[in-house]
Amino acid sequence: MLKKSLLVLATLGSALPAVSFAQDASPLSFNLGAVTDYRYRGISQTRFEPALQFGADLALPAGFYIGTWGSTIKWIRDSGGDSTVEIDVYAGWKKEVVSGLTLDVGVLQYIYPDAETPAWSSVYDDPNTTEVYGAVTYGPATLKYSHSTSNLFGNRDSKGSGYLDLSATFSLPEGFSLTPHVGYQKVKGYTSTLSYTDYSLTLSKDISGTVVSLSFVGTNTKTVPANINGHAYYDPSGANLGKDGVFFGIKRTF
Repeated sequence: MLKKSLLVLATLGSALPAVSFAQDASPLSFNLGAVTDYRYRGISQTRFEPALQFGADLALPAGFYIGTWGSTIKWIRDSGGDSTVEIDVYAGWKKEVVSGLTLDVGVLQYIYPDAETPAWSSVYDDPNTTEVYGAVTYGPATLKYSHSTSNLFGNRDSKGSGYLDLSATFSLPEGFSLTPHVGYQKVKGYTSTLSYTDYSLTLSKDISGTVVSLSFVGTNTKTVPANINGHAYYDPSGANLGKDGVFFGIKRTF
Protein backbone atom coordinates (compact mmCIF):
# COMPACT_ATOMS: atom_id res chain seq x y z
CA MET A 1 0.00 0.00 0.00
CA LEU A 2 1.54 3.25 -0.87
CA LYS A 3 -0.22 6.13 0.62
CA LYS A 4 -3.43 7.24 -0.44
CA SER A 5 -4.42 4.22 -1.95
CA LEU A 6 -2.21 3.18 -0.16
CA LEU A 7 -0.75 5.40 -1.90
CA VAL A 8 -0.35 18.21 -8.78
CA LEU A 9 -0.94 21.26 -9.18
CA ALA A 10 -0.45 18.12 -11.11
CA THR A 11 -3.57 19.80 -10.17
CA LEU A 12 -5.20 21.88 -7.54
CA GLY A 13 -5.76 18.61 -5.78
CA SER A 14 -2.14 18.22 -4.91
CA ALA A 15 -1.15 21.72 -4.02
CA LEU A 16 1.81 20.81 -1.84
CA PRO A 17 4.65 23.05 -1.90
CA ALA A 18 5.77 24.33 -4.93
CA VAL A 19 5.24 27.42 -2.85
CA SER A 20 4.87 30.69 -4.67
CA PHE A 21 3.95 33.89 -2.92
CA ALA A 22 2.38 36.93 -4.50
CA GLN A 23 4.00 40.26 -3.71
CA ASP A 24 1.11 41.53 -1.61
CA ALA A 25 1.22 44.02 1.25
CA SER A 26 0.59 41.19 3.70
CA PRO A 27 2.96 38.19 3.83
CA LEU A 28 0.11 35.97 5.09
CA SER A 29 -2.29 34.38 2.64
CA PHE A 30 -5.08 31.81 2.87
CA ASN A 31 -6.72 29.57 0.30
CA LEU A 32 -9.89 27.52 0.05
CA GLY A 33 -10.71 25.10 -2.72
CA ALA A 34 -12.58 22.09 -3.97
CA VAL A 35 -11.82 19.38 -6.52
CA THR A 36 -14.00 16.74 -8.10
CA ASP A 37 -11.30 14.15 -7.31
CA TYR A 38 -8.27 14.69 -5.05
CA ARG A 39 -5.33 13.18 -6.93
CA TYR A 40 -1.92 13.05 -5.26
CA ARG A 41 0.99 11.86 -7.34
CA GLY A 42 -1.65 10.52 -9.71
CA ILE A 43 -3.53 8.42 -7.13
CA SER A 44 -7.08 9.26 -6.05
CA GLN A 45 -7.22 10.03 -2.34
CA THR A 46 -11.02 10.23 -2.29
CA ARG A 47 -12.10 7.19 -4.32
CA PHE A 48 -12.95 9.45 -7.32
CA GLU A 49 -15.21 11.64 -5.18
CA PRO A 50 -14.95 15.40 -4.43
CA ALA A 51 -12.74 16.90 -1.73
CA LEU A 52 -12.67 20.18 0.17
CA GLN A 53 -9.26 21.76 0.68
CA PHE A 54 -7.70 24.63 2.62
CA GLY A 55 -4.34 26.22 3.27
CA ALA A 56 -2.35 29.10 4.72
CA ASP A 57 1.11 30.43 3.83
CA LEU A 58 3.40 32.91 5.57
CA ALA A 59 6.28 34.50 3.66
CA LEU A 60 9.21 35.33 5.95
CA PRO A 61 12.28 37.52 5.37
CA ALA A 62 15.18 36.35 3.19
CA GLY A 63 13.07 33.86 1.21
CA PHE A 64 11.97 31.62 4.09
CA TYR A 65 8.37 30.44 4.37
CA ILE A 66 6.06 28.26 6.46
CA GLY A 67 2.61 26.95 5.67
CA THR A 68 -0.08 24.36 6.06
CA TRP A 69 -2.48 22.65 3.69
CA GLY A 70 -5.25 20.10 4.16
CA SER A 71 -7.88 18.04 2.39
CA THR A 72 -10.64 15.58 3.05
CA ILE A 73 -9.64 12.00 2.16
CA LYS A 74 -10.99 8.43 2.05
CA TRP A 75 -7.93 6.20 1.61
CA ILE A 76 -7.13 5.77 5.32
CA ARG A 77 -10.59 4.38 6.12
CA ASP A 78 -10.51 2.25 2.99
CA SER A 79 -7.38 0.63 4.42
CA GLY A 80 -8.74 0.01 7.92
CA GLY A 81 -7.76 3.27 9.62
CA ASP A 82 -9.93 6.03 11.04
CA SER A 83 -8.90 9.39 9.58
CA THR A 84 -10.89 11.41 7.05
CA VAL A 85 -8.52 14.36 6.75
CA GLU A 86 -4.94 15.00 5.69
CA ILE A 87 -3.10 17.96 7.22
CA ASP A 88 0.29 18.99 5.86
CA VAL A 89 2.77 21.34 7.55
CA TYR A 90 5.84 22.58 5.73
CA ALA A 91 8.69 25.07 5.96
CA GLY A 92 11.45 26.01 3.59
CA TRP A 93 13.52 28.54 1.72
CA LYS A 94 12.92 29.70 -1.85
CA LYS A 95 14.92 32.29 -3.72
CA GLU A 96 16.28 33.24 -7.13
CA VAL A 97 20.02 32.51 -6.80
CA VAL A 98 21.07 33.68 -10.25
CA SER A 99 19.09 35.35 -12.99
CA GLY A 100 16.27 33.01 -14.05
CA LEU A 101 17.28 30.19 -11.67
CA THR A 102 15.30 29.61 -8.45
CA LEU A 103 16.04 27.11 -5.69
CA ASP A 104 13.43 25.77 -3.24
CA VAL A 105 14.35 23.48 -0.33
CA GLY A 106 12.29 22.45 2.68
CA VAL A 107 10.66 19.83 4.84
CA LEU A 108 7.06 18.59 4.74
CA GLN A 109 5.11 16.62 7.34
CA TYR A 110 1.94 14.74 6.31
CA ILE A 111 -0.39 14.21 9.28
CA TYR A 112 -3.43 11.90 9.51
CA PRO A 113 -5.10 12.53 12.88
CA ASP A 114 -6.21 9.41 14.80
CA ALA A 115 -5.57 7.21 11.76
CA GLU A 116 -4.23 4.15 13.56
CA THR A 117 -6.67 1.43 14.62
CA PRO A 118 -6.04 -2.25 15.47
CA ALA A 119 -7.07 -3.16 11.91
CA TRP A 120 -4.67 -0.63 10.41
CA SER A 121 -1.76 -1.49 12.71
CA SER A 122 -2.06 -5.20 11.94
CA VAL A 123 -0.83 -4.44 8.41
CA TYR A 124 0.74 -0.95 8.35
CA ASP A 125 2.86 1.40 10.46
CA ASP A 126 2.07 5.00 11.44
CA PRO A 127 0.90 6.73 8.20
CA ASN A 128 2.27 10.14 9.26
CA THR A 129 5.17 10.84 6.91
CA THR A 130 8.09 13.29 6.75
CA GLU A 131 9.75 14.28 3.49
CA VAL A 132 12.56 16.69 2.67
CA TYR A 133 12.50 18.23 -0.78
CA GLY A 134 14.56 20.28 -3.16
CA ALA A 135 13.54 21.92 -6.43
CA VAL A 136 15.21 23.96 -9.12
CA THR A 137 13.22 26.16 -11.50
CA TYR A 138 14.63 27.61 -14.69
CA GLY A 139 12.35 29.43 -17.07
CA PRO A 140 9.01 27.56 -17.20
CA ALA A 141 10.41 24.22 -15.96
CA THR A 142 10.77 22.85 -12.43
CA LEU A 143 12.62 19.67 -11.43
CA LYS A 144 11.88 18.48 -7.88
CA TYR A 145 12.93 15.58 -5.67
CA SER A 146 11.22 14.56 -2.42
CA HIS A 147 12.86 12.06 -0.04
CA SER A 148 11.12 10.37 2.88
CA THR A 149 12.97 10.43 6.22
CA SER A 150 10.31 8.19 7.75
CA ASN A 151 8.36 5.21 6.47
CA LEU A 152 6.26 6.32 3.52
CA PHE A 153 2.56 6.61 4.32
CA GLY A 154 2.48 3.56 6.58
CA ASN A 155 4.46 1.14 4.41
CA ARG A 156 6.78 -0.80 6.68
CA ASP A 157 10.53 -0.54 6.04
CA SER A 158 10.05 2.10 3.32
CA LYS A 159 12.18 4.88 4.85
CA GLY A 160 14.30 6.48 2.14
CA SER A 161 11.68 6.37 -0.62
CA GLY A 162 11.85 9.11 -3.23
CA TYR A 163 9.65 10.98 -5.69
CA LEU A 164 11.15 12.75 -8.72
CA ASP A 165 9.00 14.97 -10.88
CA LEU A 166 9.37 17.39 -13.76
CA SER A 167 6.77 20.02 -14.62
CA ALA A 168 6.52 23.22 -16.61
CA THR A 169 4.06 26.09 -16.77
CA PHE A 170 3.37 27.81 -20.08
CA SER A 171 1.39 31.02 -20.45
CA LEU A 172 -1.38 30.98 -23.05
CA PRO A 173 -3.57 33.75 -24.48
CA GLU A 174 -6.48 35.15 -22.48
CA GLY A 175 -4.76 34.51 -19.13
CA PHE A 176 -4.73 30.71 -19.35
CA SER A 177 -1.76 28.54 -18.42
CA LEU A 178 -0.88 24.97 -19.33
CA THR A 179 1.08 22.68 -16.98
CA PRO A 180 2.40 19.31 -18.16
CA HIS A 181 3.86 17.03 -15.48
CA VAL A 182 5.51 13.62 -15.15
CA GLY A 183 6.72 11.96 -11.95
CA TYR A 184 8.16 8.71 -10.67
CA GLN A 185 7.45 7.36 -7.17
CA LYS A 186 10.03 4.86 -5.93
CA VAL A 187 9.11 3.02 -2.75
CA LYS A 188 12.16 1.60 -1.01
CA GLY A 189 11.80 -2.12 -0.41
CA TYR A 190 8.78 -2.34 -2.73
CA THR A 191 10.20 -1.34 -6.09
CA SER A 192 8.35 -4.02 -8.06
CA THR A 193 4.98 -3.78 -6.27
CA LEU A 194 4.58 -0.11 -5.31
CA SER A 195 6.80 2.05 -7.54
CA TYR A 196 5.05 3.70 -10.50
CA THR A 197 4.95 6.65 -12.91
CA ASP A 198 2.29 9.36 -12.98
CA TYR A 199 1.52 12.06 -15.53
CA SER A 200 -0.86 14.98 -15.90
CA LEU A 201 -1.80 17.96 -18.03
CA THR A 202 -3.58 20.89 -16.38
CA LEU A 203 -5.25 23.89 -18.01
CA SER A 204 -5.92 26.70 -15.56
CA LYS A 205 -6.97 30.33 -15.40
CA ASP A 206 -6.56 32.87 -12.60
CA ILE A 207 -9.62 35.10 -12.36
CA SER A 208 -8.81 37.85 -9.84
CA GLY A 209 -7.42 35.44 -7.25
CA THR A 210 -9.69 32.51 -8.06
CA VAL A 211 -7.97 29.75 -10.03
CA VAL A 212 -10.09 27.31 -11.99
CA SER A 213 -8.50 24.25 -13.54
CA LEU A 214 -9.26 21.25 -15.71
CA SER A 215 -6.83 18.36 -15.39
CA PHE A 216 -6.12 15.08 -17.10
CA VAL A 217 -4.28 12.75 -14.70
CA GLY A 218 -3.13 9.15 -14.94
CA THR A 219 -0.55 6.55 -13.90
CA ASN A 220 0.82 3.20 -14.98
CA THR A 221 -0.45 1.50 -11.80
CA LYS A 222 -2.50 -0.92 -13.88
CA THR A 223 0.78 -2.68 -14.67
CA VAL A 224 1.99 -2.75 -11.04
CA PRO A 225 1.61 -6.30 -9.65
CA ALA A 226 -0.24 -7.14 -6.44
CA ASN A 227 1.74 -7.66 -3.24
CA ILE A 228 1.06 -9.68 -0.09
CA ASN A 229 -1.59 -7.16 1.04
CA GLY A 230 -3.39 -7.14 -2.31
CA HIS A 231 -3.18 -4.53 -5.04
CA ALA A 232 -1.90 -1.29 -3.50
CA TYR A 233 -3.65 0.98 -5.94
CA TYR A 234 -7.13 -0.52 -6.04
CA ASP A 235 -10.02 0.55 -3.81
CA PRO A 236 -12.23 -1.94 -1.91
CA SER A 237 -14.51 -2.32 -4.94
CA GLY A 238 -11.58 -3.28 -7.18
CA ALA A 239 -11.30 0.04 -9.07
CA ASN A 240 -7.82 1.23 -10.06
CA LEU A 241 -7.23 4.46 -8.13
CA GLY A 242 -4.55 5.51 -10.61
CA LYS A 243 -6.64 5.16 -13.73
CA ASP A 244 -6.72 7.98 -16.28
CA GLY A 245 -9.30 10.63 -15.48
CA VAL A 246 -10.34 14.23 -15.99
CA PHE A 247 -11.43 16.43 -13.14
CA PHE A 248 -12.18 20.02 -12.23
CA GLY A 249 -10.76 22.21 -9.46
CA ILE A 250 -11.32 25.67 -8.04
CA LYS A 251 -9.21 27.55 -5.48
CA ARG A 252 -9.58 31.02 -4.03
CA THR A 253 -6.58 32.81 -2.47
CA PHE A 254 -7.11 35.76 -0.18
